[in-house]
Amino acid sequence: MQRALGRVINRLLEPLGYRISRRPKTASAFATPQGLGLQDALARVSRRGLAVNTLIDVGASTGQWTRVARPYFPEAHCLLIEANTVHAADLRRFQQETSRVDYVLTAAGDTVGEIYFDAREPFGGLASHTPLEVPTIRVPVTTIDTLVAERRLQPPYLIKLDTHGFEVPILEGARQALTDTSLLIIEAYNFRLNPDSLKYYELCAYLNARGFMTIDLCDPLFRTSDNALWQFDLFFARAEGVLNG
Repeated sequence: MQRALGRVINRLLEPLGYRISRRPKTASAFATPQGLGLQDALARVSRRGLAVNTLIDVGASTGQWTRVARPYFPEAHCLLIEANTVHAADLRRFQQETSRVDYVLTAAGDTVGEIYFDAREPFGGLASHTPLEVPTIRVPVTTIDTLVAERRLQPPYLIKLDTHGFEVPILEGARQALTDTSLLIIEAYNFRLNPDSLKYYELCAYLNARGFMTIDLCDPLFRTSDNALWQFDLFFARAEGVLNG
């Protein structure tokens, strides 16, 4: 029936110089994702078969991100890192309810000691080596490499950062861990949040120089004043695995 209808339509279109044809049944070289939510991206990434033995969630707040991501890496041990002690009770409850989950109340950075932290917003917050223009507190700070060594966390690692412009110091403090990291998920920005922060394309260049390539994104947010792209989460994997895949 469809073929007969196609022939009729083509006879009508012929005087105009047009015809319709059946799309070839070959897979396209590129696919457009149907969803841009976190779970959509996690589902796509999990199908790549990346090994993850330890999930490190930096800027964990209540543990809500790890709760969503954990089912996609069910065998992974999870370490949640959070500087704001307001989330201590929620993190303790999450640890009690879930196996293979630990947490530490500290900032992550490129030093071990203390650091300034803007704790005004429970789900915001920014670490800084120098005092900020807003009220700040002093909190403990350590490096991912230090935590990995102290807790004997097993690679390969998934490292997630929700750190509002303090990404570079944290990544600099994870130089050793990055060599055994299979997946990075980082909240990235289209605007400079502070003088030392990176815009998303600068973050991509920074990580490309360290052997990572962007493979996915999710949760784009737009500025309400003018609908300009504000932020989204970027997924990075080892470049050799992507290029050879």
